[in-house]
Amino acid sequence: MRLLFITSNRIGDAVLSTGLLAHLIAQNPGIRVTVAAGPASAPLFGGVPGLERVIIVRKQRFSLHWWKLWRAVSGTRWDIAVDLRRSAILTFLRAGRKLVVPKPQGVVHRLDLLGSMVGRSDDPPLPTLWWNVPHEQQAEKLLSDGDGPVLAVGPTANWQGKVWPAENFVEIIARLTAADGPLPGARVAVFGGPDERLQANPVIAAIPRNRRIDVVGKIDLLTAAALLSRVQLYIGNDSGLMHMAAAVRVPVLGLFGPSKDDLYAPRGPKARALRTPESMEELIGFDGYDRHTVGSLMTSLTVDRVVEAATEMLR
Repeated sequence: MRLLFITSNRIGDAVLSTGLLAHLIAQNPGIRVTVAAGPASAPLFGGVPGLERVIIVRKQRFSLHWWKLWRAVSGTRWDIAVDLRRSAILTFLRAGRKLVVPKPQGVVHRLDLLGSMVGRSDDPPLPTLWWNVPHEQQAEKLLSDGDGPVLAVGPTANWQGKVWPAENFVEIIARLTAADGPLPGARVAVFGGPDERLQANPVIAAIPRNRRIDVVGKIDLLTAAALLSRVQLYIGNDSGLMHMAAAVRVPVLGLFGPSKDDLYAPRGPKARALRTPESMEELIGFDGYDRHTVGSLMTSLTVDRVVEAATEMLR
């Protein structure tokens, strides 16, 4: 049996789609899997059970990327073909079962929408990530210089409006890892992408060297997943890393402001979203708002609230 799985370019959406992929693999033992994804998210799928191929879909003018993908997959008869991009490519493929993500009716969390494709909108399959031995070994190596608990933080995001101020991350790290905090003396792992170094630097610089694990832009996604699976708590802005942490089943506190937690809150047995008192619409509804020049819109989310929520999650 063969499965074609066309998923998102964005890391967060791609992570959320892994629950559906895991469900289909579990329901069809031994199925051979081909994943089509954008350049940013494709590395997430390197450890998928039964993986035959990952096709990187690079966006091109006039939607030529879909034509190239069709040429790459049209010679195979697929037992199951899934399209989470609503590209219409499945119309022209031979497949026994075709699944296309529906358009949401009203406010529907992305995971519930994906679950509805297999009759599980009320109990959607939770995201999961698969990695290989080299990723496991690299994660172990990164932790080999010390022992004890690890607090992970993700102080970056894909635009400045979603970034909780760096000084707040510095304060929460200090309070949670203080002698009287819930993670006394814990090491701190700082996560972020290759182009997010400037956002993360103030947080990194504030952590004592002997307790600092700086992996911003230094490791691949699956090594990041393996490392995240070993931490005691992850606190971060709304981002793909937040969803990755939830997918490896560690406690996750996702911080929201000018983005929709009702659509993209982290999901998992130990995941929680905490947002600003204002809604997204209230935060971006002021005169002169410009997404490209605005600073942080997360300042009304206080450190005290985050400390309280984090402490409760660690009990």
